[in-house]
Amino acid sequence: MSDTEKISNEEELHTNPLLAMTVEGDSAIKEFLVNYTGERLQPENDQVTVHMIAETVASEFPEFLFVIAEENFLRGYQQGLEDATTLETETKATAGNEE
Repeated sequence: MSDTEKISNEEELHTNPLLAMTVEGDSAIKEFLVNYTGERLQPENDQVTVHMIAETVASEFPEFLFVIAEENFLRGYQQGLEDATTLETETKATAGNEE
């Protein structure tokens, strides 16, 4: 193993670093979400992260996140089916060239 290779554990593989990003209120909706989440959770360092906002929205407005999750799942499923069809087509084309 080279010095530049990094060994990841299971937890690191399933952790999105974007969730730890702090959010600045540089638009009206961001400012509202940061202020609301900050007032609700009162973090010790006064830094509101994406994860904190997601948790707050999930508890206060679960229908919204459910729709987002459902859409994401369906798009991923559709993409998987398209990839499988493409792989099957490419495999048949490759097999036809070998004969």
